[in-house]
Amino acid sequence: MAGTVLLTLGRLPKALDIARGFKANGWRVVVADPFKRHLLGASKAVAKSYRTAAPAVSRDQYLADLHQIIRDEGVTLVVPISEETMHVSFLRENLPEGVTLFTMPPEDLLPLHNKETFVGRASAAGLSVPETAALGDAAAEALVGKSDCVIKPVYSCSGRGLSFVARGGVLPVLAYTGRAIVQRKVEGRELSTCSIVHGGDVISTVVYRGVQRSGRVAVVFERVEEPAIADWVRHFAAATGWTGFISFDFIVDSGGTPWAIECNPRTTSGVHFWQRDDISRAIWERGFVPAFRSERRLQQFYSALTETQMSFFRRGAFRENLRSLVNTPDVTWSAEDPKPFLTMTWTSWEIIRMAFAQKATFGEVATLDVGWYDDAA
Repeated sequence: MAGTVLLTLGRLPKALDIARGFKANGWRVVVADPFKRHLLGASKAVAKSYRTAAPAVSRDQYLADLHQIIRDEGVTLVVPISEETMHVSFLRENLPEGVTLFTMPPEDLLPLHNKETFVGRASAAGLSVPETAALGDAAAEALVGKSDCVIKPVYSCSGRGLSFVARGGVLPVLAYTGRAIVQRKVEGRELSTCSIVHGGDVISTVVYRGVQRSGRVAVVFERVEEPAIADWVRHFAAATGWTGFISFDFIVDSGGTPWAIECNPRTTSGVHFWQRDDISRAIWERGFVPAFRSERRLQQFYSALTETQMSFFRRGAFRENLRSLVNTPDVTWSAEDPKPFLTMTWTSWEIIRMAFAQKATFGEVATLDVGWYDDAA
């Protein structure tokens, strides 16, 4: 099977792995992105790139733009990449016959993107999640009275809006314009996952840890083995009948119990640990199991370079970061397709500019225009 695939974001390295994999397997790759220029626009794997409306500004126009691309390009498969997935899921309502969308309907997707309802779904499935309450409820006051807590907006990514309150502390009253949760803080190892799932069956799960971070976002990451987490993901996927990418963040406590602290119903950086050519096959060929790359540690070079340079002024971290920078493969580099790596500063300038203007990290601003932040969006 081969045809034309539409990737609905082009600015992130994880989209590049997916695009290259589809190209290698004989697909024609088309990309849509609200940015005028982006990482995939420099890749030989991409046949055509379209600029769309930003879904966070106008979801209706964004969906209309995607529908037009699907019709004009004869798209047979749509693969969402990142935070835009929540908007793209609404395409299902009017897709032409013969077009497959590799994600779940909004009624299944959005409750998992919502940090409060995700906890409820996982708990109902008998899975380990930290005690959680809505900010402003009496249960939240009771929770912070007995444990350290984390406060998060119900819709956020990359650690935006995250704060901590010590046991017995005072919870904020008007910290957010939207809803937020108060969650018991679990002490332990922080691990993340990325899975490819068909009809509730997990085809493959990557479990990885952040080795170096820019803010809350890992820019150097390492694949690890954690069977208890893989079992948790299998149970959840079966309980929800999931199809598509799905990812989770976990804290593994001292007793070895994995506590899922949030769900990302989309790809994460874990996608880089599969063989590039296998990712596309695992998407469109149900039952095909992608092989892992031989490298267990990977990096986003330019972000890691920035953090390494900054660590020169932080006691104790520079030498370790420099050693990692020199010895860790980059997720973007390909000798057969070098331009995305070589031109990344230029193609990512819009994100870099926003990061400087907002005094935020690259990861914090990279998806602001495509995220889902309110049920009324």
